[in-house]
Amino acid sequence: MVEYDIKKGWGKNIEGNLLEKMMQEAFGNCKKDGDMLVSSYGVLSRIEVRQISGSVLHVSTESSDVRDDAQILDTKRKLNVFVEKATGFDAKARMKRAQQKAKKGEF
Repeated sequence: MVEYDIKKGWGKNIEGNLLEKMMQEAFGNCKKDGDMLVSSYGVLSRIEVRQISGSVLHVSTESSDVRDDAQILDTKRKLNVFVEKATGFDAKARMKRAQQKAKKGEF
């Protein structure tokens, strides 16, 4: 489980059913399960996404037993593209924010 910060003012891009549409575009499938959106792609047998607040997105994944390097890389890229579209932060910015939180003891 990972909680990602959402860029200030970015929430309008994922409100309503826009987050569900993003997942559908990124992974080719998406269904609602309570307050979560659930999908699967590549080596990830389950991808759960839930918007906690206007500034936090929860993403949880479960891996399958597939160990094909090409498929692992493709899956990781797809997940990164989705998270960037959903949060407004690229991988480098997400890592920098996580490091800052770790220094402050917020993890």
